[in-house]
Amino acid sequence: MNRDLTIIDAHQHFWDLSLGKHPWLCGDHQIPFRYGDYAALKAANYLPEDYLTDAANFNLVKTIYMEAEWDPVDPLGETAWVMDLHDRTGFPHAIIGQIWFMSDDVAEVLAGQAACSLMRSVRQKPAAAPSAEAFIAGAPGSMADPDFRTGYAQMTDNDLHYDLQTPWWHLGEAADLARDFPATTIILNHTGLPSDRSSGALDGWRAAMEVFAAQPNTAVKISGICVPGEAWTADLNRDVVLETIRIFGTDRAMFASNFPVDKLLASYDDIFGGFMEIVRDFPEADRRKLFHDNAARFYCPV
Repeated sequence: MNRDLTIIDAHQHFWDLSLGKHPWLCGDHQIPFRYGDYAALKAANYLPEDYLTDAANFNLVKTIYMEAEWDPVDPLGETAWVMDLHDRTGFPHAIIGQIWFMSDDVAEVLAGQAACSLMRSVRQKPAAAPSAEAFIAGAPGSMADPDFRTGYAQMTDNDLHYDLQTPWWHLGEAADLARDFPATTIILNHTGLPSDRSSGALDGWRAAMEVFAAQPNTAVKISGICVPGEAWTADLNRDVVLETIRIFGTDRAMFASNFPVDKLLASYDDIFGGFMEIVRDFPEADRRKLFHDNAARFYCPV
């Protein structure tokens, strides 16, 4: 395994809990969360020095900051805070900001995000059904909701990508969104959330990923694939990783840590060491794309 391989981490978070700006991390309550109890995340700040300690065994050169569910009434406040962090520490190297497509001020916020020199993409997690069986086409707040699409249409006025986090049973709606707004690249977060590893669920996930990937203005981040109660190993995640790469190709897939969220269940060494093990026999050029070049192209073009 070559740990000298250059890495751009395409999806990670920072936060300073003393600011009181992250509702899900403040107070004693917890929101419903796919990894279960996340009290450990609420116990400490996570800043560049913490991240670099976790990633110390790898040749990390850049990171892409993902919005961390900052107070939704102040999306641009998070951007200002991250820019200050960058000015003080050099991290991160690009930003994915918060947006709310159904808000009255969506045009103003998009313009403000686009004005940031490190901003490359925005994210909103659309409303999602809790299971494939509960899926209702066009549900309020979903990607097929006309109000969501009206706000999303304003993406064409800004040179930004859309980072999408949604479970795989909504990827048909995501494919429609990509087809109808071809000027905006949609980058799927966390591999479509294949948390159920039963054969039937994986068949559904695979079919949905193929529908989404058929749109040329789509890409995927291979991240966020921890399975609660099981250790992160190459053997556990090999099929999900390799199928994702097969479906999207090595030009539209990239690896990411989702730290510190995935630190709940795995170390940085587990995750990136596992990715390296899974693709160890790939041609060197393809490994460079997955670990560095694709993230550079989508998020750090200069």
